[in-house]
Amino acid sequence: MLEVQLEAEERGLATRWSSVDALRSQVKEEVVVLQSLMREERGGVVRAYRCLVLFSTVDGKDAGGIATIDLDLARLESLERVDRDPNSRMAFARMFSLAVGGVSMISKN
Repeated sequence: MLEVQLEAEERGLATRWSSVDALRSQVKEEVVVLQSLMREERGGVVRAYRCLVLFSTVDGKDAGGIATIDLDLARLESLERVDRDPNSRMAFARMFSLAVGGVSMISKN
């Protein structure tokens, strides 16, 4: 995530943390999961891909966070894909959909 943040700062991408320190204060240095959400076009050219990022939070023991960040095409293409088959793709889409809508611990009846 640090490399993605630094690239976003260098390229002046709109959706990112305000600084590397801000990212470090919220995002635990662990594996994150990204899902492309939309793309930003200017003059008919794709400038960036907006992605949802699911991560472990620094201050939450088992809690996670979800936010958006912009990536350029080269960075997006360099990431390892884990959604090659349709079933995995559907499962990840559902997971992000639930996370964006809010997930709460509940007591079973």
